[in-house]
Amino acid sequence: MELNIRKVQEEDIEDIFQMICELAEFEKLTHLVEITKEKLKKDLITDSSIQALVAIQDSERVGYAIYFYNYSTFLGKKGIYLEDLYVRPKFRKLGIGKNLLLKLIEQAKNEDLGRVEWSVLDWNKSAIDFYVSLGASVLPDWRICRVVI
Repeated sequence: MELNIRKVQEEDIEDIFQMICELAEFEKLTHLVEITKEKLKKDLITDSSIQALVAIQDSERVGYAIYFYNYSTFLGKKGIYLEDLYVRPKFRKLGIGKNLLLKLIEQAKNEDLGRVEWSVLDWNKSAIDFYVSLGASVLPDWRICRVVI
């Protein structure tokens, strides 16, 4: 089985949209999903501030990572904020999520960025264990703050 991870292209939008819906269902957050396929296409293909990687296994799109750049005033460097990392359930435990994350970390190193950050739901123990196994620190002192507009 051949795994290919590459930047998102227009023909990936339908599958990424479906996977976003699958992720929302897994996280029990379907009531928050407002994105449409058209908006996703505009955001990922036209807007260079939002980027994505897609994982393709034997010509099937099986996972994705959506991210954008942020900035650390303490480091004086840009970083990457990983908004979503998702692998379809039947393709989990095959190293696809790991490869997506490692590809993003490699990109950050190549671009001389300061860090890669993301959030994880506190109840998602398997994801937390996975991230820790890759060397990530789960920061207990920080909480996400949000103003919904």
